[in-house]
Amino acid sequence: MLGISIGVQFELGIYIPLLTCLISIALLALIFVKQTGRNSISFGIMALLSTICLGVLAVSLWKPKNQQNHYYHQNLQTSHLWKVKVREVLKSTPFSDRYVGKVFAMDGKNVSGQLVLHQYRDSATAKFQVDDELLVFGRLSEVKLPLNPYQFDYKAYLNDLGIYHQLQINKTNHMESKHSSKTVYGLAASVRRNIISKLKKANFGKEELSIIQALLLGQRDDISQETYNNYKKAGAVHILAVSGLHIGIILLILQFLLRPLELLPKGKTIKLMVIVFLLWCFALLAGFSASVVRAVSMFSFVAYALYLNRPSNTFNILALSMFSILLLINPMLLFQVGFQMSYAAVFAILWIYPLFQKLWLPKNTIIRKIWQLLSVSVAAQIGVLPISLFYFHQFPALFFVSNLLIVPALGLILGFGIVTVILALFDGLPLWLVEGYNTMINFMNSIIEWVAQQEAFVFKNISFDGMQLLLSYAIIFSLMLFFARISYRRLMVFLGCVVAFQIWVFYTSFTASKTSSLLIAHKNKTSILLHQSAYQLNIYTSDSIGSKAIAKDYQIGLGIKNAQFKTLQNSYNWKNKEVLLLDSLGVYSSENVDYLVLTQSPKINLARLIDSIRPKYIIADGSNYGSYIERWKKTCAKRKLPFHHTGEKGAFYFK
Repeated sequence: MLGISIGVQFELGIYIPLLTCLISIALLALIFVKQTGRNSISFGIMALLSTICLGVLAVSLWKPKNQQNHYYHQNLQTSHLWKVKVREVLKSTPFSDRYVGKVFAMDGKNVSGQLVLHQYRDSATAKFQVDDELLVFGRLSEVKLPLNPYQFDYKAYLNDLGIYHQLQINKTNHMESKHSSKTVYGLAASVRRNIISKLKKANFGKEELSIIQALLLGQRDDISQETYNNYKKAGAVHILAVSGLHIGIILLILQFLLRPLELLPKGKTIKLMVIVFLLWCFALLAGFSASVVRAVSMFSFVAYALYLNRPSNTFNILALSMFSILLLINPMLLFQVGFQMSYAAVFAILWIYPLFQKLWLPKNTIIRKIWQLLSVSVAAQIGVLPISLFYFHQFPALFFVSNLLIVPALGLILGFGIVTVILALFDGLPLWLVEGYNTMINFMNSIIEWVAQQEAFVFKNISFDGMQLLLSYAIIFSLMLFFARISYRRLMVFLGCVVAFQIWVFYTSFTASKTSSLLIAHKNKTSILLHQSAYQLNIYTSDSIGSKAIAKDYQIGLGIKNAQFKTLQNSYNWKNKEVLLLDSLGVYSSENVDYLVLTQSPKINLARLIDSIRPKYIIADGSNYGSYIERWKKTCAKRKLPFHHTGEKGAFYFK
């Protein structure tokens, strides 16, 4: 992981990491041969350096700049004929259907890479499916950076997936191949579509069917926003994503059901092979999503450990699934939220859960089972809490309630679900099973909804930065080490981490108290002026409802406690500089101004206006017509006057 982080930060090419890796591995082999034991310091240091070099090399091989066949090296300034295969169907937006496409050729030349494909939504246009092959004539465009501060960086997210450009598809610029080749991903998507069509013919409720698709097939697109928010507030959203929890439960079910195979000659080996095969069959049904591949990889090793009767060596299993299967193939998984949370949760359960059991082990069987389940939930939550606060800025305090009520029954829900899917495929799904399973899912949704309604226990809009993330894990690690073996030195380390966290919080609070800023944010059809003064944020806008999301992101990003919406005025004074906002009325005084902000498409002669008020900077926000902005841009270019369009350059900060 350290090597991957170094490889991402520095451009080292291919040859330096390759040479360094070969030398370090050769030295490691030499030390291994020359020395009788592997416990020497020199062997440990060289093993550490070798894995770091391997991580750097993995990133270097992954980067498009170092792949000679990648389309990244071609001239992308003009339109080309692209041959693309649909790899994944993404969730649609109100205006377009989106896909991940794998590039095979550009103008007949073999190239590689991935793109995001945008197809304008039209009732007469059929959606593409996985494995569809397309010929598209068009020009690639880069994914835009976020236009407002502290917004979700979709560009960085796609870059971590190896996607750098997007391609627009319309009725006239593409042609679909009638004889596209099939892949395992297309087979998985086809099977899922068949299962979903069979389930839709049964008498399941709309919400219940969407949950069934999420639990068993990894398809969350049909879940309503209200239901998804309920699971999120209840701290149970992980139930909706096919992940380690689901695969672990399925492994336990298979271990129990296939126990008779152990009676056969070499029965344990046959049982292991069948279990691993069935786990990967389930991954196929779930579309080989990143979370499923992670979970199935890890639990395949767990199944092997159970076969060897060595289930206690769990940390090595965790490292092996993460290192040999995932990060070597795709090192950028390390920076994906799902990967981080998945392994943080499993690591915490393996480490913290036994400490809880040593702390208290009830004699009563029922109380002991409840305590064990509660310990697992709390351990997992401790593991993912800093990551959750860093990315999502909220904490559901009643997570243990939903987990205590839902997780024990999840094995039953998954078991019945698998039976339901199999029977539906063969058109043998009885009505009583449909009604029973529908009731079960409905009851689970009701429990989640009740927990989510306890708004007082959902802590939202928590400001949490990268340094707090690192210091939080330092606190957790030092605290667990102290409880594992109580000593004065470990206590001092823990308290030192706590003090460091407090110092950082005080420092950021002090810095914020001395900060004052003014900016024009970008939002289509709306003007937004944000003024921060210490812990107070004033939002000047005519659309307070539409501006809430932008204001909230800014407020969380800077840890601002108070926010107030106010009516937008036509003029402001900022650090002894005049700011004029000219709206659709086009009314202004003849006094000179420093900043001219054009809003709501004013019908003006900009050249005359410049001669009249002599602005030093002109800004156009997202409330203006595109044709007006292009005209103003040309006028400013002729006058050699700085022009800033928030739709292109993002929010404008007044100096």
